[in-house]
Amino acid sequence: MKTIIETPNFKAKQELLDFVQEKTSKLDLFSDKIIESRVFLKLNNSDNKENKVCELKVLIPGNDLFASAESTSFEEAVVKAVEGVKHQIERWKDAKNKKSHSTPL
Repeated sequence: MKTIIETPNFKAKQELLDFVQEKTSKLDLFSDKIIESRVFLKLNNSDNKENKVCELKVLIPGNDLFASAESTSFEEAVVKAVEGVKHQIERWKDAKNKKSHSTPL
């Protein structure tokens, strides 16, 4: 799976980029159909401490999954977004299995 990481308006440290790569690569364990993940890290202009945003889009043939998370650190936001997509993959696989196992009346 290819991972594209975008960080507009700031230069991310290599440690953060490596962390994102590590966390998103674990999604391959849940589905071998994933083609690409796109991670968009940005800072929200707010007075709130939770101003680090991670938007994660995962491309699967016939279905794109998306999750967004906001937190006090990019690492925490990435973990939350990856968890959100992981749950979507599990639901997608369940729905796919139910559809293939259903028998017509």
